[in-house]
Amino acid sequence: MSTFLTQSAPNTSTSMAPTFLLVGMPGLSAVPSWWAIALLTVYLLSALGNGAILWIIALEPALHRPMYFFLFLLSVSDVGLTAVLMPTLLGLALADAHAVPASACLLQMFFIHVFSVMESSMLLTMALDRALAICRPLHFPTLLTSGIVSKICLAIAFRCLGLHLPLPFLLAHMPYCRPQVLTHSYCLHPGVVRLACPGAWGAVYSLFVVLSAMALDPMLIFLSYGLIGRVLQGLGSSGDRWKAGQTCAAHLCAVPLFYVPMILLALIGRLRVPVPQPAHTLLSYVHFLLPPLINPVLYSVKLREMRQRILKRLQPRKVGCVQ
Repeated sequence: MSTFLTQSAPNTSTSMAPTFLLVGMPGLSAVPSWWAIALLTVYLLSALGNGAILWIIALEPALHRPMYFFLFLLSVSDVGLTAVLMPTLLGLALADAHAVPASACLLQMFFIHVFSVMESSMLLTMALDRALAICRPLHFPTLLTSGIVSKICLAIAFRCLGLHLPLPFLLAHMPYCRPQVLTHSYCLHPGVVRLACPGAWGAVYSLFVVLSAMALDPMLIFLSYGLIGRVLQGLGSSGDRWKAGQTCAAHLCAVPLFYVPMILLALIGRLRVPVPQPAHTLLSYVHFLLPPLINPVLYSVKLREMRQRILKRLQPRKVGCVQ
């Protein structure tokens, strides 16, 4: 495998790499059918779970509220993320296809980061939603009106598209001085930037994009839950604290599921920690594939109203007999 990558990616300086080489999970090439079945199972379960969330929220007028609208958008980001990851993952599993054209790589990179930042933005928005609902319950209906929700969605759209749209064009014209071997099974802009010649100014913009979302959002979520925790401590009865805390339970599980693997990957890459390639690849799969699979389960189980609406829709309707 390493010989193939070395021979296929000479160390030359080019204005744009004609192809990039992906890295799969070592050892899985011997059992491609089982690995492909596992990937397809994850994708289908993710699509089914998130599709159910989208279906219930769209059909139930009682769920047309900000919290569930943000959950709707979170499921959209999960569906989009798994869909854009599958082409290269299945190509590696079924055909051992490591080479990917630069144009296709940059296109995949763009959509992966758009949906990832969209998911991060929705987790932040949902944390702020819960903070307002618990810290300012009397003013909550006036603080989070439909107009405010629309402005939040426009800001998220600008953040996802506006920040990431220049990246494929910048990276396409950067000079590359290293072998075009990426560190993942899909195209991510930190991996592409790492291959550029020293001093390439596009790397600065890439770092800015990463820090503006993936570093800022967890800090703001942490501050939001700090405010929530302070308010919960001031509530009189344990029953009130439990009831208020239950509205945050699913979100509290979803946040570390998304951010912990991402932070570990960032630290490994930045500090150059000598982690074995299989462990690095597996952590990357956990970061991108596990949240879309687990989020629908978390929110359908932990949110009582969502659970009740799903069960109601799944129950067979009784047909009355006319006498």
